[in-house]
Amino acid sequence: MTFDYDLVVIGAGPGGLAAGKQVAGYGARVAIAEQDLVGGTCVIRGCIPEKLMSFAAEFSEDSEDAAGYGWNQEMNIFDWQHFLAAKEQEIHRLSQVHNQTLKKAGVELIKGKATFSDAHTLEVAGRQITADKILIAVGAKAVKPEIPGIEHAITAGQLFNLKQQPQHLAVLGGDYIAVKLAGIMNNLGSQVTQVIPEDHILSAFDKDIGIAVTESLTKRGIQILDNTTVKEIKRVGDELDLVLSSKSQSTLSVDTILDGTRRVPNISGLALEKAGVTVTQNTVVVDEYCRTTQANIFAVGDCINRLNFTPVAIAQGRAFADTEFGNKPHTVCYECVPATVSSHPEAATVGLSEAQAREQLGDFVQCYRSKFRPLLHSLAKRDEKTLIKLVVDSRSDRVLGAHMVGEGAIDIIQCLALAIRMGVTKKDFDATIGIHPSVAEEFFTLR
Repeated sequence: MTFDYDLVVIGAGPGGLAAGKQVAGYGARVAIAEQDLVGGTCVIRGCIPEKLMSFAAEFSEDSEDAAGYGWNQEMNIFDWQHFLAAKEQEIHRLSQVHNQTLKKAGVELIKGKATFSDAHTLEVAGRQITADKILIAVGAKAVKPEIPGIEHAITAGQLFNLKQQPQHLAVLGGDYIAVKLAGIMNNLGSQVTQVIPEDHILSAFDKDIGIAVTESLTKRGIQILDNTTVKEIKRVGDELDLVLSSKSQSTLSVDTILDGTRRVPNISGLALEKAGVTVTQNTVVVDEYCRTTQANIFAVGDCINRLNFTPVAIAQGRAFADTEFGNKPHTVCYECVPATVSSHPEAATVGLSEAQAREQLGDFVQCYRSKFRPLLHSLAKRDEKTLIKLVVDSRSDRVLGAHMVGEGAIDIIQCLALAIRMGVTKKDFDATIGIHPSVAEEFFTLR
């Protein structure tokens, strides 16, 4: 049978773009179907706008530090409208860059939503197209909980397009997305209250990270209502009232509610059943090579719900391309993938948490930690502590995990990820000479 394309990718996010360009580089005929801007959630309403907003939020603390170093500055006022305009301009620039790289690679971009007609046929904007292989890379979407009045809440993606900055923002959820947005908005001048059903934020991270971030957020003025759920949301004039289950507080009045509790694979409307693709718990079922239950159809990224990070989706897309079109079969290793919280302060982690390590090794776990005020904050007299921690297998001396909260955490942990992946030991850390004075050197002085 003759097909229109060797590969059609559904979704122009990081995983789909990486796969499409690499497959085209092997000489195959490739098309990508996308109904939104090219770049996916990461570029349009996720990682990039979040990071840009995080940069904006850092300047409030930079000004505080600057005063301690002798800078006499007038009070800076954050201009929400200016930021939104600059952010939109950058997002469209990045999207155009991706468009240009697709064109240069020889990948055809087809605008429109794709749905399956059968295992080799898609309908896109009224057009029937066929492909030998099809890659599903549709990502995930925010889903609000079933709470009366939840229609009054916004999602993380909608926050970046609000016409006015919230004065008092309620953030629902305690995972890394909710925590970083709470910290960002607080630094930008909004009053923030975070509502979480757990007894502490960042429950999926090492417990010391959750404790350290909580201490810093509360010092900055964020109110965290733990062991609390929202029973109902009511609009009262210009305010939104949250009816709470908390023992300490029954209602909370705010002007904006941000729900950051849940994201699910964005597979509704694809008609996967027509292609014979199995879905379990709203997730596309794949094997280690990202192959679905239909031999010619594959899936990568958040829709397969492995590790939902942009670099993981890119790695999956490239592995698929090499395996299916490059005659270089290989899989993605999900060990030692670093994770971050672009909160204020920022946090990052790689490898096992202390609890995970003890679950596997019991008493053969030794932890090394330090909490200190970094030199940057010394003249400003800012009460901001940095936390660093190593989790070690006491039998082999191998470092199983590294965790950090504080300035530079993201870049430092990124570098340590390589060392931990390669089997670095605590003795290797002890024998390494650091750069002085720096925060990173403290990892080599832990005793």
